[in-house]
Amino acid sequence: MKQRILVSALGVGALAVAGLTSQGAAAAPTPYTAGKHAAQVCTTAKTAHTASCHALKLVDAAGKSTASASPPATGLTPTGLRDAYKLNGLSANGRTVAIVDAYGYPNLERDLGVYRSQFGLSACTIANGCLRIINQTGGTTLPNFNVGWAGEQALDVDAVSAAAPDAKIVVVQAKSASFADLGTAVVTASKQPGVVAISNSYGGGDASDATYGSYYNHPGIAVTASTGDDGYQGGSYPASSSYTTAVGGTSLVSASNTRGWSESVWSGAGSGCSTYNTALSAASSFSTGCSKRAMADVSAAADPSKGGMAIYYPTSRTASTWAQFGGTSEAAPIIASVYALSGNTAGYANALPYAHPSSLFDVTSGSNGSCPTTQWCNARTGWDGPTGLGTPNGAAAF
Repeated sequence: MKQRILVSALGVGALAVAGLTSQGAAAAPTPYTAGKHAAQVCTTAKTAHTASCHALKLVDAAGKSTASASPPATGLTPTGLRDAYKLNGLSANGRTVAIVDAYGYPNLERDLGVYRSQFGLSACTIANGCLRIINQTGGTTLPNFNVGWAGEQALDVDAVSAAAPDAKIVVVQAKSASFADLGTAVVTASKQPGVVAISNSYGGGDASDATYGSYYNHPGIAVTASTGDDGYQGGSYPASSSYTTAVGGTSLVSASNTRGWSESVWSGAGSGCSTYNTALSAASSFSTGCSKRAMADVSAAADPSKGGMAIYYPTSRTASTWAQFGGTSEAAPIIASVYALSGNTAGYANALPYAHPSSLFDVTSGSNGSCPTTQWCNARTGWDGPTGLGTPNGAAAF
């Protein structure tokens, strides 16, 4: 598999600086050394009508990740994630988060069980009704295995488990990474009982809601979408849709402040203005600088080395191991889970954070590139492109 390699700009020792224990505290800098960088998990989409997943994993200088029987000590854990975003004490109360991805993953249930057991979370199985896995039309004949997209699915279900441990999960697997198949899967997800949020950790170039919007237009359900991992590049669909909540990315580290954590822009977080889709009316007073749809709306941890999650993922059809994953693919299911915790997805859920910006952690430092309008790529007080209005501080903004 040809992979596009994304080298961390943080340099030697970045992972040690980012180190997090299972309690969310700083970890010793032993698990990772110089040369670690992030690699794209899925192959890059080659056509305008096909998506790439936005998951990244940390690999060594040779582009390999060593099999491990235990989670990397630097990886963000459920305890750390819920503390960082003040989610402790919140419950999904039986609500369901849907995950839409491409291709099959035969050992998803098994691997999710390993993850949840490792971190003391209750079992989430098909038998106990917590987990369902269906194809893009709702059937049980699942698509062919794809190791890259299966890694994406592992990140997604682990992220939901970490952020909202009592949420139910339905995974809808499209038969390909085409927007038509993924969109069909989103529609199927919207029809599943109990679904209040649908996470889409993939994207392509900017596209028009006139062409694809019917797939993502589901009032009463929070449809989240990753903004991408290439920094300021302009719109990326479906995050650039007027119907989705566009989710950017941050670097998250433990800190000796009141919150206990600090966040800045992750340099890879996607941002920009759609050239096609209507601006959100809810964002009209936030000086986005975009005449049309601006992204992101909100954000969450995405930097693979500073806030990347420890996950259990497949390396082949039969084998799985632990590694540290990030990308805005981490952020989208986190935000979908917070919507599930809030229980408030009336109307178009992407408007809700704009009505409650003070209930978010505003991210005011960092940049994801160069841009002609400063807030499109540079953090500032209030809305900015890479992080939107900020990250969850509980669920009051959702």
